[in-house]
Amino acid sequence: MEEVLTHKPVLLEECIQALNIRPDGIYLDGTLGRAGHSREIARRLTTGRLICVDRDQAALDAAQERLGEWMDKVTLVHSNFDQLDAILDGLHLAGVDGMLFDLGVSSPQLDDGERGFSYRTDAPLDMRMDRSEGLTAAQVVNTWPQEELRRILSQYGEERYAPTIAAAIVRRRQERPIETTLELVDVIKSGMPARALKEKQHPAKRSFQAIRIAVNDELSSVDRMIQAAVPRLNQGGRLAVITFHSLEDRIVKTGLAAFAKGCTCPPDFPVCVCGKTPDVKLISRKPILPTAEEIAENSRARSAKLRAAEKLKPPAGRA
Repeated sequence: MEEVLTHKPVLLEECIQALNIRPDGIYLDGTLGRAGHSREIARRLTTGRLICVDRDQAALDAAQERLGEWMDKVTLVHSNFDQLDAILDGLHLAGVDGMLFDLGVSSPQLDDGERGFSYRTDAPLDMRMDRSEGLTAAQVVNTWPQEELRRILSQYGEERYAPTIAAAIVRRRQERPIETTLELVDVIKSGMPARALKEKQHPAKRSFQAIRIAVNDELSSVDRMIQAAVPRLNQGGRLAVITFHSLEDRIVKTGLAAFAKGCTCPPDFPVCVCGKTPDVKLISRKPILPTAEEIAENSRARSAKLRAAEKLKPPAGRA
């Protein structure tokens, strides 16, 4: 159990504070991972319940031990967090008192070279968070059109050299399929100017991020999750989301802002005719960031942002 005890999840104290946990409440951790956040939620429950969701069966299998002390309060669900309505309906729950989503790739996935997420370890090009799903990184790299590769590298990876990297991928795959992570790293490097290869950041980091996001449909999943989560919060329930990427953060920020907005009538209307009231209040206008101490202890926390909101009481006459 040493690995569990030494692993500290990102923004742990801030998440626990944001969730405002009640001992008898029902909570959902939509991204179980190493169960670091889940352990801290579960240990605060008495008669409450914790639903732990993950796309990766390996995370659910490991949770039996990591959450062993509290398994009488825990329900494990193998699913994507964007299937929130189906998950809660399947458990016969109308709503929950808090939800947490940590959108970072879990450390075991990154650290397990065989999963194909790392640009430092040679492995088959996979990158699937859920290995039961079909699309792999190898299929994206070897079959997607050059323009689509350029789009994802530019949009999801914010890669400056997306056009030349996409062209390099297509040239190489015409000779033979690109099958491993280090093969792909070489191709990516061949599509970048010499000066870019000398930058502090690994030259393949942005491209690998982009392909991973595409393989797992991550951005669309985040939007679907936000749209489903707010309606399934009980009154006073809290939603907390940790992002690590500017595109994810933008989706979360925009989604929560829309739910926090009241009247949508044009500014020149003398009275409100839409009748819309806010569904949530934002816990803080700006994202909650990790402390310098946390970043020093865990470099993966550097780009983390936490946004949180609380479900408001619906106005009289509205369910």
